Amino acid sequence: MNRRDFVKKGLGLGGAAMVAPMVMTNATASNKELNLYAWSDYISEDMIKAFEKETGITVKLTTYGSNDEVLNKLRASNGKGFDIVIPSVTYGQQWFKYKLLQPLDIKKINVAGCEPSMWESSSTHGAVFRGRRYLVPFNWGTEAITVNSEKLPNLKPNEVSYGDIWKDGLDSKITVRAHSALIGAGLYLDSIGKISSNRMLDTYKDEKVMRKIYGEITDYIISHKKNIRQFWSNAQETTNAFMQNGCIIGQTWDGPAMRMMSETKGKIKFMAPKEGAITWMDSMGIPKGAKNVSAAYAWINWIYNGGKAGAMHANASGYNSCATNASEYLTQQAKENFKAAYPGDAIKNLWWYPMEPTWFVSARNEFRDKLLAADS
Repeated sequence: MNRRDFVKKGLGLGGAAMVAPMVMTNATASNKELNLYAWSDYISEDMIKAFEKETGITVKLTTYGSNDEVLNKLRASNGKGFDIVIPSVTYGQQWFKYKLLQPLDIKKINVAGCEPSMWESSSTHGAVFRGRRYLVPFNWGTEAITVNSEKLPNLKPNEVSYGDIWKDGLDSKITVRAHSALIGAGLYLDSIGKISSNRMLDTYKDEKVMRKIYGEITDYIISHKKNIRQFWSNAQETTNAFMQNGCIIGQTWDGPAMRMMSETKGKIKFMAPKEGAITWMDSMGIPKGAKNVSAAYAWINWIYNGGKAGAMHANASGYNSCATNASEYLTQQAKENFKAAYPGDAIKNLWWYPMEPTWFVSARNEFRDKLLAADS
């Protein structure tokens, strides 16, 4: 399955065709400024220039490195200061809990510019609250295994395992993000029968069950913590781990890994593990305190305008756009990187983040903090 076929199938759940309201995607907004708050490697300078040229709206970009960071920033400001935010769709429950987003006027959005299956699937993964939509799809990506193939030449996509990170002989050679390393290790331990978690899905259903399972996973990683050279929390730290700090394997996002794959002519490789690449969708929302609301809708519709904007994002970042027809404008290098990372049944085997209950994040962060504080 290629990238185009996959995105049409959405979150592996299918999706009905949609009849979209008619929206002028090239209409300019009455507000002439857009305060955009996005992940650090999402919005390229070319995207900003193209949007400004087409709409006449000036973009002020601020960046963040985690869902917790953007959520806490907006909580502190009571939803003010930004016109567009791009949280993970499964984080929607956290935003609804603190009433930080305004419901979207779907009549103002070019819904046909978003892949129908992604639009439909997002509604059950955190974009809709009490019957109203607050978030719309922006992109999707994965977290899997990044490898320096000169140092570890025998690791192959669909054969590599999250468990390979924790093998003996890798002292101070790996990089992981603390909280998602818990998921990767959990998928590995589940696959070999060391824990019983229904591929980690049971940890999202019951807090008592979650705490028992996460306790076992945390203890496992701490017992192998000598392997960790660097914890990463954003894309730049991931790149530094491999290009400057001596890491040779790790669990990373696809974006920085795909960029390193291109820059090193394939020495750095991104591989889907046999337990399944951890997969997410990020979304666009308008904070309740946004000042430039019409500019925010102009941004959403520019992203959904025929695929060129989505492809600009995908080509520059290494992630994948949810915009209709974006795959038609990908570079040959982007297509080749995608094919190399997800051979065979890798796409069918993706592990999608479930919607996170309101209790989940704080509970998970307790185990993350325990892992970070533990001695090697």
